[in-house]
Formats: sequence, structure tokens, C-alpha cells
Amino acid sequence: MDTPVIDQTKLEAFAMRAIGDLTTGYTGIMVSLGSKLGLYKAMAGAGPLSAREVAKRAGCGERYVREWLNAQAAGGYVGYHALSDTYELSPEQAMVLADEESPLYIPHAWNVPAAMWADENKALDAFRTGRGVAWGEHDARMSCGVAAFYRNGYRASLVPQWLPALDGVVAQLEAGINVADVGCGHGHSTVLMAQAFANSRFHGFDTHAGSLAEAQRNAAMGGVARRAEFSMARAVDYPDQRYGLICFFDTLHDLGDPVAAARHAAEVLAPGGTVMLVEPFANDRVEDNLNPVGQMYYAGSALMCCAHAISEGGKLVLGGQAGEARLADVFRKAGFTHFRRAAETPFNLIFEVRR
Repeated sequence: MDTPVIDQTKLEAFAMRAIGDLTTGYTGIMVSLGSKLGLYKAMAGAGPLSAREVAKRAGCGERYVREWLNAQAAGGYVGYHALSDTYELSPEQAMVLADEESPLYIPHAWNVPAAMWADENKALDAFRTGRGVAWGEHDARMSCGVAAFYRNGYRASLVPQWLPALDGVVAQLEAGINVADVGCGHGHSTVLMAQAFANSRFHGFDTHAGSLAEAQRNAAMGGVARRAEFSMARAVDYPDQRYGLICFFDTLHDLGDPVAAARHAAEVLAPGGTVMLVEPFANDRVEDNLNPVGQMYYAGSALMCCAHAISEGGKLVLGGQAGEARLADVFRKAGFTHFRRAAETPFNLIFEVRR
């Protein structure tokens, strides 16, 4: 076989791209440490600070903090002022790194790749054998990281934007209906809706006991434990409460038989009821998803979404980048006749589905 001709420019460019991705992994642990140690919060709104001042504010060792600050400055995560040898967290950086209520807050999401590394042996076995890996089999940081990643986005968009984008649903919620949150996880979406609509009752269902326990705690902390209840059930057998709204928040693509889940939703939906489907943003063609968001979602899909769907029998493994056409086909096969894209964000697609 002939030796391939190497384009040195392309080789160096790709090698630097790979090193950049490796650097991102290093940055992730720095971000996680900065969050857990309170370093970002110590800097937020304080203006330029020396390494000693940051360390004192956070109660950490100065030599460690100086090296951390230099790593952060090299990556553009904090600013560095050479003349005064000080470091500064801008308001924009603070929204992403220090403000836990911001929809762009990112540090907790680094639990997900940490869990992926911890689960590497399970992933190797799954790839080699074709077996599935259920959500409950992952490192505990997986469910915590995923819940935290979506929580603030839901808080910013669910009640003020997504629900109003569904025809007539807000009025029904205000009047009082039963709502099912299928695959509720830690219950953040359920609690947000329960807090906003006092006349409706909310039922969260999941198959992961640890997540359900967290959901119950979150409902209690949110003051809605009487109107938001959580129980263990699959997407194909949760009880019939004649739901006026059934929600699938970033969960349909994780299911082993999404058509059966959609069919069950049709069976327990009240007359005139609505299914709200929230899925990761994806175009229908692979070539249109070859971007940073698609890169993240395809990787997560391989180790989380597809793995769980396969663990449930894998009758139809949608993956985390299913796209609108495949999702619409799922509901068409389940007997629904109305499927409309109601809203979208850079990270999510929101659909209104009716019989």
C-alpha cells in the first residue's frame, strides 16, 4: 500500500485542534474547582483583585489560587491586568461562572463528563457487546450534572416562553388540570410549573429511584409538595389521570420504545389535551448538526441516551439528535394528527402535539 501524502499544514492544524479539545478537559476541572471552592463568587463584582485577595476571600491557599487564576486567565475565563498583577471577573463571565440562578450557569454541567470518565469501562463493554447502560447504572454525578445543566434553562424559558407558545395551554393550567411530567428526573420542570399554576396538579414519573428522591426534596423546598407528587413508573404504564398536559422534557429519545410511550400518552390524555415535547436541538440531516452543539449532543447520546434506550430493549433508538422529522413520525405512528414546532432555542426544540 502506498504511503499517504501528509499535508503538513492540515496535520498541524488538526493537531492543534485536538490539543485545544484536550485543554478544554483541563479547563473543566478548573471550572469545577473554582465553583466548589467559591473562587468565582469571591471575584464576582469585586473588580481587580490580587491572587492573595482572591485566596483570602475564598479561604484558600494563595499559591494554589495563583496557579488556578493563571490557568483561568490563559483560557479567557478571567481577565488579567499585567501592570497591577491583578485578576478580574467580568459581569458576563460572572453570569456563566458565579451566578447560580443564571440560565447560562455552567459549572455543575462539568459533572457529566466527569461521570463519563468514571463510567468508561461500562462504555467500553457496551460498545463491544451492544448491551445497554441504564440511567441508574451511571456514576451518581451523571444525573446530578444533567439535572443542573437543564434546570436553569427550564427556569428561564419553561413558564414565560414555552408554555405560552402552546395554544390555549396556559389558560387550562390556570383553570386547573392534571399534568404528567414523564421522565421527570430531579423534578425541576415539575416544580417550576407547580409554582406557577396553583390550580393544577402535577405528577412526575421516572424509573430512577435516586432522582425521584431528589424530586421530592425539590418539591418540598419549592413549597409545592402538596400539588407535585412523584412516583416510579415507566413511560408506557404511568396511571391514567386524564391529563390535560403531558410533558416529555428531554426524555423521549432516551426511551427504548418511544412509539409505545407516545401511544400511552394518547390513551391517558384528556379530550382537548396537549403533549409538550422538548428535545435537544437537532436538524434532520447529520451534515447540518456538525457544529459544537451537535458535537456535545452526539457524544452525550452515545454514552447516555442510546445506552439507556438499548437497556430498555432498544426497539427504536432515536438518540439525542433525532430531529423534527423522526420525532413527528413517532407521534404519527402513535395516532396523533397534529405536530407543530412551537418554539426553539440553541439547545432545545419545543413541539405541540395533539390527537
